[in-house]
Amino acid sequence: MGFKKDFLWGGATAANQVEGGYNQGGKGEIMHDYMTAGSTKKRRMITYINSDGTTGEATYAHGFEEIPKGAKVGAVEGYYYPNQKGIDFYNRYKEDIALFAEMGFKVFRMSISWARIFPKGIEEKPNQEGVDYYRSIFEELRKYNIEPLVTMHHFDTPLYIEEEFGGFVNRDVIDLFEKYGKFVLDEYHDVVKYWITFNEINTAVAFLDMFGLQDNNEVYQKGFQILHNEFVASARVVKHMHDNYPDLKVGNMICGLSSYPMTTDPEDIIANRYSLEQGLLYSGDVQVFGEYPIFAQRIWDKYNVKLETTEQDFIDLKNGTVDMYTFSYYSSSLVTTHEVDNLVGGNFSMGVENKYLKYSDWGWAHDPKGLRYFLEVLYDRYKIPLMIVENGLGAVDELVDGTVEDDYRIEYMADHIKEMKIAVEHGVDLIGYTSWGCIDLVSAGTGQMSKRYGFIYVDKDDEGNGTFNRYKKKSFDWYKKVIETNGEVV
Repeated sequence: MGFKKDFLWGGATAANQVEGGYNQGGKGEIMHDYMTAGSTKKRRMITYINSDGTTGEATYAHGFEEIPKGAKVGAVEGYYYPNQKGIDFYNRYKEDIALFAEMGFKVFRMSISWARIFPKGIEEKPNQEGVDYYRSIFEELRKYNIEPLVTMHHFDTPLYIEEEFGGFVNRDVIDLFEKYGKFVLDEYHDVVKYWITFNEINTAVAFLDMFGLQDNNEVYQKGFQILHNEFVASARVVKHMHDNYPDLKVGNMICGLSSYPMTTDPEDIIANRYSLEQGLLYSGDVQVFGEYPIFAQRIWDKYNVKLETTEQDFIDLKNGTVDMYTFSYYSSSLVTTHEVDNLVGGNFSMGVENKYLKYSDWGWAHDPKGLRYFLEVLYDRYKIPLMIVENGLGAVDELVDGTVEDDYRIEYMADHIKEMKIAVEHGVDLIGYTSWGCIDLVSAGTGQMSKRYGFIYVDKDDEGNGTFNRYKKKSFDWYKKVIETNGEVV
């Protein structure tokens, strides 16, 4: 027993973190173009310009902190915006895809930038230069027999929609996304078999807890409305795919928030259960089963949420269920109702330290058995194929003589792949694995380049300096061997 013969091994990226080319090819603006660099101790900021010419900055907590009325998001002198250049994948994609092919990738997960297709998101006709650009990428992947796995929305709504419509809290944006989603399906159905609608869709609500906003009902009202509107937008596009291109496969994409109760105190057991329901199962149930779970009402009551819906919304949800469940998994966390002082710093949040686990430099727990647990729980609940589309270790790498001795990354990934195999042997239908940041990219959480995930080193530092040249790390040849042996040699 082991992984299926056609198991999809590969890697994953996102347009806003790798492409760059923010002002090339007719692309429109996105919020990430004006996000500053940060660190584990300093959050990334959005810069803006007021109507009187003065400037400022605001935290961009997935759109929940609004900039002052009349201000416009834009570049401010003295700030560095790492996503504007990314790693220059826009101009170097052929070089990078050749390296992916050398590793033996079966699949490459990437995203289309909505603003590269429809620069403002409201145009009647697409930006043909952007349309042609993505087709050229897909054809380059096909040349090496690499399947594209394409995410339609990876946290990059066109800036015009963010500013003029307020983003997905506005129901009008459902129609705009539906138009965009249907267009890319119609345009690329011949070269892209595997699709994802929204990346980590559950973070619209789940991250609110991480930001400590539990007592702000207004923010939760907005978050749950955004999530509902994204569910409906996704479902409409999924139905279009099923009606017109039945051979294609589409998945949701869930941020894998795996957690345990810290103690055997029943209060901790219940708190952990409720945390999983709100942050994880709520979103998975809607997209897989096509309806809200019973516990949704308890959650809405908790925050006094009153969703703006139509009868058609619920018909759309039922008719637009996904074919596969795709998710990210990096680490696990602990949930407790008790006062604690053993906190660790993680991405976006502080968590309770699990004394049985070790932690990365960025405060993420090394918990491969947690991945096996997660896989088995998910498959038991949903009974549709699963795919891990993000997993990896962010670490500081040192380039010496043109390579990186990243044994720590190999250890992390090997441990997780071994547990994946056990889950498969236990009956889980796992169809693929795409490691996150298979080539170094700009960190979404901190904007750093020093937080590296890749098998390929990109010569760019946290201030944007460097040649952008690519170098193979030790893990490059290791992962090549993993793919060659279908996971037997790790």
